[in-house]
Amino acid sequence: MIVKRHITKEELKEMPKALFDGRIYVLQTEAEADKAVDYLLSSCPIVGIDSETRPSFKKGELHKVALLQVSSAECCFLFRLNMTGLTPSLIRFLENPDIIKVGLSLKDDFTVLHRRAAFTPRGHIELQEYVSTFGIEDKSLQKIYAILFGQKISKGQRLTNWEADVLTDKQKVYAATDAWACFNIYHLLKDLKQTGDYQIAPANVETEGCE
Repeated sequence: MIVKRHITKEELKEMPKALFDGRIYVLQTEAEADKAVDYLLSSCPIVGIDSETRPSFKKGELHKVALLQVSSAECCFLFRLNMTGLTPSLIRFLENPDIIKVGLSLKDDFTVLHRRAAFTPRGHIELQEYVSTFGIEDKSLQKIYAILFGQKISKGQRLTNWEADVLTDKQKVYAATDAWACFNIYHLLKDLKQTGDYQIAPANVETEGCE
């Protein structure tokens, strides 16, 4: 496999969409969150994570993080933090060093999660750092996924209301896809690292038109 350093917006436009098609569980009570965390701790040694916050359109308006997504290969849990808060079970999950939590811009995710409760994150892998060891210089989830899988991740639902009483199907799939994409990226690169079956594209290739 040839691992490209960059991908252009023009290349991205031509790619098919990547969509999570596994099971999605929306958790709106502390009891539901506790049950989901028990499953994750017992069955999912590696997961992808992400978060969503209701967008602010007024100066000075600031919302707390509304959603925490945690995905394995087959299922994704959407924890509605605006309804449950950051529960003790979720804090236990985030602090567990034995569960590898893979994400992109995790510093930002942890910062907004800290506004809900104090915790010390452990067992996490920052993809922006991890992909750089494979020569990938693009830093967005959308471009990294496109480089490795030849598919694009839609950002159409990013600025929707994540505190709505009921999340739409489009919101659920969007949120799940982001966390699932982090899981997929890590697993592919981990496999490539173990097999050595890849080459990094030369530094002077695909630079024209990159942003």
